Amino acid sequence: MISIIITAYNAEKTIERCLNSILENEYNDYEIILVNDGSKDKTEKIVELFATDKIKYFSKKNTGVADSRNYGIEKAKGEYIIFVDSDDYVNNNYFENLDKYMKNGIDVIKRKATIINETNGEKNKIEGPTFETVTGEEAFNTLCFKDIYLDTLWSYIIKKSLITENNLYFETGKYHEDFGMIPLMLLKAKQVVSTNDYVYNYVQTDGSIMRDNDEQKTIKKSQDVLYHFDNILEKTKLYNISEKTKENVKIYCTNAILLKVKELKGQAKNEYIKELKKRKIYKNIKIRNIKQLVKKLLLFINIKWYIK
Repeated sequence: MISIIITAYNAEKTIERCLNSILENEYNDYEIILVNDGSKDKTEKIVELFATDKIKYFSKKNTGVADSRNYGIEKAKGEYIIFVDSDDYVNNNYFENLDKYMKNGIDVIKRKATIINETNGEKNKIEGPTFETVTGEEAFNTLCFKDIYLDTLWSYIIKKSLITENNLYFETGKYHEDFGMIPLMLLKAKQVVSTNDYVYNYVQTDGSIMRDNDEQKTIKKSQDVLYHFDNILEKTKLYNISEKTKENVKIYCTNAILLKVKELKGQAKNEYIKELKKRKIYKNIKIRNIKQLVKKLLLFINIKWYIK
């Protein structure tokens, strides 16, 4: 069985579409774990209209996405877990082709998505590598340089035991919890598959967490991404992976924290750059192709800092 975990906070405008898109699938060996994270709107009233054996509804005080996801994992009865965001929706062939992988005990199944622009209705498919069964280490080494949506949780079907047995729960109270968890998840997986099935619709909304312009939230996000950076590097030191893979982890995580520089301003930006200098991240930037060369040059031109 598959457990589909949906966390919702003030999702009255989108939760009905999200739930209907799942229920419209013919496949029925699943449960929906819906965690209402302290919504103050009509989310609860709308969900009550969907009262079926398929939907297990839990309401709790607002503690954030990460804690709500962990809560959903503990309630889930399925062998596999899927996370669906409450403002997104899936296609009516969402469950196709999964059985053959689940029967073979694949730890992680990655699938594709279409980006839906809520404002203009524009649709764009998210490209990325596809491959049949490989080790988690091989999967990470392939995806980290070729898939810009590596750390989007909704693109994965995950064996529950992979999370619980390796303590891969989400860091509570932190933003960018996907970034903090997914590289570790892939590296712990024994078998990973990446399919070419475009079955998920990622809706970009004006209120998206990734578009929030609140200055204090932006600063908090930068602090949290540094926390995840340190945590991932520290934990992977103990992983049974090659030195090349450990280097790739550093490169991938370094690229992620560099992206935060352009989101910050003034003193907050200066403080963030100081933190980057402490970590000597310049040493983690390897020139393996022309794109990385350009990125390295831009560090000097635009940010004007030197780390050696």
